[in-house]
Amino acid sequence: MSAVRLLVLGIIRLHQPTYGYAVRRELLSWRAETWTNVRPGSIYHALKQLTAEDKLRAVRTEDSDQGPGRTLFELTAAGDDEFFASLRAALVSVDMEELGAGIAFMDALPRQQVVDLLTTQQRATAEIRDGLLTMRSEFPSRYDAPYSPDLLELWSGVFDNFTGWTDRLLRRLAAGEYRMADDPPRPTGDDPDTAG
Repeated sequence: MSAVRLLVLGIIRLHQPTYGYAVRRELLSWRAETWTNVRPGSIYHALKQLTAEDKLRAVRTEDSDQGPGRTLFELTAAGDDEFFASLRAALVSVDMEELGAGIAFMDALPRQQVVDLLTTQQRATAEIRDGLLTMRSEFPSRYDAPYSPDLLELWSGVFDNFTGWTDRLLRRLAAGEYRMADDPPRPTGDDPDTAG
């Protein structure tokens, strides 16, 4: 699963039809370059690849005063399927870049499904942490690299923090924080974007 593909599909899904520069601008506003490997070239590569795979459709090209025309894209049914499959895979991933991309779009899924997926992710993260702690307790060994205990302690700490972070997110979801796909619509006037 590619975090960049998920991010591109997700942003196009939110703003379709839209064009590559708008996807890039949106990701910059999220500061995605600090938590993913997304770069301008990877965005345009993903657009080209997803279009070739019939996951995106070029809707039209608009004229631009500042250079060549810009092509607007929208998701195809296959693109929508990939978005949801990638989103579910990201929410169980122990790779922080993939998980971050999943968290960015978790509101596209029902609340309980997100809770279930993140619970699976938390179990996997705890297993990795516990395995690293077990390996750490088995030192010293004459066959180990000189700093192996320190590295195992570092990584077990990372996964311990990861497990705790997921636990806090799960508690917020259980408390009803965040709007999810299956939440009832807000009554008119309760939308924070339109409330005066």
